[in-house]
Amino acid sequence: MMEKTFAIIKPHAVASKHTGDIISLIEKNGFEIVGMEKLQLSKKQAEHFYAIHNEKPFFGALVDNIIAGPVLVMVLQKDDAIKAWRDFMGATDPLKATPGTLRKIFGQSIDFNATHGSDSSENALLEIRQFFPNLA
Repeated sequence: MMEKTFAIIKPHAVASKHTGDIISLIEKNGFEIVGMEKLQLSKKQAEHFYAIHNEKPFFGALVDNIIAGPVLVMVLQKDDAIKAWRDFMGATDPLKATPGTLRKIFGQSIDFNATHGSDSSENALLEIRQFFPNLA
């Protein structure tokens, strides 16, 4: 079933000049990029984006990391896009990620793991609405 998911190339991956490589791999893996924008998140936007984690001890680090520099936000489309994107990103901890996954290739640590992806259809819709309301 064709579906959309939300993805982010995080600040450290953008700063490390991996954006083009990641986009190329996204397209080579059958994803269609239907929306894309490079932007700098404000602290308020980041806190809203990560609100689901606001009671967790790592909330502050999540916010600080995502506002550290520009990000590339995207809407990706493919059959079973949410699962396919999560599989392609790999484990949150790059040391535990499968070889060939984006986080294994481009991630530096569990905190600097290169990419974000929606974990459910509900969150995909919320995240897409936040950045690309016309694509939700």
